[in-house]
Amino acid sequence: MTPPRDPRLVRGDPRLVRGDPRPVRGDPRLVRRALAGAAAFLPPSIAGEAPVAVDPPAVLRRRRAVVAGTSVLGATVLGTSLAARAGSPRFYLLTLATAGTWVTGGLASGPLHLGRIHGGGDHLRRPVAAPIAAGLGAFGVFYAGALVVRRIPFLHRAIGGVLDFAEQGNRPLVLLTAYANAVGEEVFFRGAVYAALPPRRAAIVSTAVYGAATGFTRNPALVLASGLMGGLFALQRRATGGIQAPMITHLTWSTLMASLLPPLFRDEP
Repeated sequence: MTPPRDPRLVRGDPRLVRGDPRPVRGDPRLVRRALAGAAAFLPPSIAGEAPVAVDPPAVLRRRRAVVAGTSVLGATVLGTSLAARAGSPRFYLLTLATAGTWVTGGLASGPLHLGRIHGGGDHLRRPVAAPIAAGLGAFGVFYAGALVVRRIPFLHRAIGGVLDFAEQGNRPLVLLTAYANAVGEEVFFRGAVYAALPPRRAAIVSTAVYGAATGFTRNPALVLASGLMGGLFALQRRATGGIQAPMITHLTWSTLMASLLPPLFRDEP
């Protein structure tokens, strides 16, 4: 059977006649190359799934035991920290203790991984720029939402109560505690908790555990934020196979939230 002729030959494209290997206008290869070039400047897909490192049974049992104990202890300290007076030494001590609990429990549970993303072809690299972009985008969404929810008295009080800690406290200490807890939460929830769960349900269940721990603060705004951001962090963890991407996104988002959101909920004189 004679193969169908390339319609470009019928049109007599000179590059095909000369045997020029470059793609011609309208060639699907141009589209594929354009998409590949654009992908280099965009965050990696969070719909993907990196290969899963499987723990030996003994390591998995130990990890799950450590995760269970740390979850209860960390959630209790977290709830106590937000019950302290904003800007007080007790607040800073308890928030740093919360971060320390998450980090200690995460590292004690077993080996953790930073993760990698494809940098083109078969090349793998540590994620940096893409997680920063994700943090900027997430803050943009939250800022837009804040412009709406600040007009709802119930949510205004809930969010304003949290942001009071940033407004009334020492700014360097506020940022220090925010960074410490961002790192601690990723080490524990996207590190230890995620690794302790069956791979197919790890993203959903780890997000639920994160939200349940945040529920100890008894603040609906924080619980809602933990569900939304926890889902994003879990998808990043699944796509990269490690905690570096969600940690960078968390740090970026926390910096912007602590710096730019409080003025929106500042009480008018």
